[in-house]
Amino acid sequence: MTARNQPISGNDLARFSGPNTFMRLPQANTLDGLDVAFLGIPSDIGTSWRSGTRFGPKQIRAESAMIRPYNMFTGAAPFDSLNIADIGDLAINTFSLPQTLQIIEESYDAILAHDVIPMAMGGDHSITLPILRAMAKKHGPMAVIHIDAHADVNDEMFGERETHGTVFRRAYEEGLLIPDKVYQIGIRGSGYGPEDFAEARSWGFQQFQANALWNRDLGPLGSEIRRDIGRRPVYISYDIDSLDPAYAPGTGTPEIGGLTTGQALSLIQALRGIYVKGCDLVEVSPPYDSMGTTALTGANLLFEMLCILQHVEIHHFPAAPKGETK
Repeated sequence: MTARNQPISGNDLARFSGPNTFMRLPQANTLDGLDVAFLGIPSDIGTSWRSGTRFGPKQIRAESAMIRPYNMFTGAAPFDSLNIADIGDLAINTFSLPQTLQIIEESYDAILAHDVIPMAMGGDHSITLPILRAMAKKHGPMAVIHIDAHADVNDEMFGERETHGTVFRRAYEEGLLIPDKVYQIGIRGSGYGPEDFAEARSWGFQQFQANALWNRDLGPLGSEIRRDIGRRPVYISYDIDSLDPAYAPGTGTPEIGGLTTGQALSLIQALRGIYVKGCDLVEVSPPYDSMGTTALTGANLLFEMLCILQHVEIHHFPAAPKGETK
């Protein structure tokens, strides 16, 4: 039987100690033999409001120490069938956004030369554009599931064309995605005019505004998206500000009226079976959440995305005896 990396158990080493890697996995210096690679991209120089996401990867890793290897909601056991490690942070240039985006793209070119699925911890949302550029070189135009409070389709911000708010316009213009297989979920808030969302819909983007999702189980939506995507390669970009600030206050551009954590879980779990080629979890800004709740939520959402990857084993746990609650 092939030996696979495992998170350090909390029964072997206290969870407040050990390596600061995702789920206390081994840190790998090579991609050889890996199926999934977690990495940090600690950049917040593409943001337009509150900074602090440069600290996101470190805090997400710290909070991930509480996550155990089996998903008790779904029975998914990713570490039984996939070899997974943390490959550390990309060495971005914190004084230059253009150079940072170039570093990300070149780093992903090297990562994707291996048969590995990269799962990134941001960082602000500007990191997704160079990732999609590299992904398109490897896989062709992608289906994209984009969960966010914002559509991120501005043409420019302060004269800059590559920022956290322009990602999906640039990706559309550059042919990196399949327009009618882009799903923007949770968008909301105020805008500058009705065209803020309408233009992207004219490109073919499918948009699901948060107010239409209030008090709904998002499992059926996830299942509908899964059927619509079929066997196309998929990238998932999860902006933590898609959640209501009551659940995720530590983010750069919060908007009230967002999704709940329960909705986020049911949405991701319903996507099981799609051909995910990469994921990111962005916009966690620890300075705005002293309790670490936002990073804890982000870490768990990354784990849920890990659990829907192809070839993840599913265990069927015995039901608790009737009347047993603990």
